[in-house]
Amino acid sequence: MADHREVSIVRWPGRTPSVGDGLAALLAAYHLQTEAEKGEPVSAVDNLPDRYRAEVTDPRAALAGDVVLVALQEDAVVGCLVVTSADDGRSEIKRLWTDPESRGQGIASALLGAALSHAAESGVHTIRLSVWEWRTGAIALYERLGFTVTQSWDERKQLVCMQRAL
Repeated sequence: MADHREVSIVRWPGRTPSVGDGLAALLAAYHLQTEAEKGEPVSAVDNLPDRYRAEVTDPRAALAGDVVLVALQEDAVVGCLVVTSADDGRSEIKRLWTDPESRGQGIASALLGAALSHAAESGVHTIRLSVWEWRTGAIALYERLGFTVTQSWDERKQLVCMQRAL
């Protein structure tokens, strides 16, 4: 049975100083897992492509201008999500990740709900995202939240592009 402790969503950087290290660890896990799933496994953060390594080693600089939402259970960082700054009324959701030991507790849904609220409050009319086709659980969650598959804006194979009007 899953542990359903209360989840808080906070914006980073913010008032919770310990979030930075937990966020970096989640971003590292996300990128290492993604590279492995793409068939390009790397053994450590130092071996990630430059742009991904930068997010892990200095998320404050790499994600400057974006909104980073972090899910906390007590003081533990258990999930994250990035919302890009609005561009022509559109924003993009990136880096949705929940710690594997904390899955099944509604953390991803809570992060997505907070992201959609933030985007709507910021005047965004369309929010989009891309997801690897093998992440079927994530695709199902996005569809439950009203996202639909749309024409790709990214040429990488096996990437599903989705969007939702706000």
